[in-house]
Amino acid sequence: MQVPSATRPDLTLCMIVKNEERVLARCLDSVTALAPEIVVVDTGSTDATAAIAAARGARVSAFDFAFVDFAAARNHALRQASGRWILALDADETLLAESVPLIQEIVARDDTAAYYVRRRNQGSNDDHAVRLFPNRPEYRYRGRVHETIDASVLAAGGRLLRSEICIQHDFAADAETRRARNLRYITILNEEIAADPGDHTRLVFLAAEYHQLGMFDEATRISERLVQLRPLDPKAHLQAGAYHLLYQHDPRRARADFLEALRLRPGCPEAQKLLDLAGEPP
Repeated sequence: MQVPSATRPDLTLCMIVKNEERVLARCLDSVTALAPEIVVVDTGSTDATAAIAAARGARVSAFDFAFVDFAAARNHALRQASGRWILALDADETLLAESVPLIQEIVARDDTAAYYVRRRNQGSNDDHAVRLFPNRPEYRYRGRVHETIDASVLAAGGRLLRSEICIQHDFAADAETRRARNLRYITILNEEIAADPGDHTRLVFLAAEYHQLGMFDEATRISERLVQLRPLDPKAHLQAGAYHLLYQHDPRRARADFLEALRLRPGCPEAQKLLDLAGEPP
């Protein structure tokens, strides 16, 4: 959506939601200081989610999610955004207050870079994801599940930069719900891999889904496949080595993986730490 530059907001918060009445208000309240335009795409809520969003000034639209495609839903939100920059959040996430001025500083720029933010995951390790980026028509999400915008940013000549912006991620679903989602995502990821075997990112996410289910043999198999497909990627060797060491109890193979990771990325602290853990060969 294009509006006259004089009236164009600096920032649009874009969200996709479904039955998030328990957490949505908290998420929206965390960005109040930024005074963003708010675009919420609802993929089939049967609770008060849409009403909560509308009460906080969001423009809410429904999206047919009979065919599961999170990228399509997010891109539907992007097409409705008029802000110069996009901030993407999920309903179970909140923006930390100290990140507000960091975002204000970035959105004051005329830039093509997209920014990684740190996500503090409740009960799990922190990770990083691109959540702040310029509103450009060529920047679009890809992937039916575990959708990312990174590839389209790079394809359009943009950069991916780290930031100190931080969000809190609180897992809302119970263990059985998460397990059902993991299994559903595995089916969809395998469908995507069959349709586009060259998209190795789908394999990365597939290994993660198996890992979350405790299916470590399957996760190891996928990590080994990634090494074959990405022989020059130190991260691939590092991940395969971690599975060989920690879950297959094969220190010999693990040492070979870590040594290759160090050859490709000399001084890599994670690879060196795991190599030391693997110990000397017998």
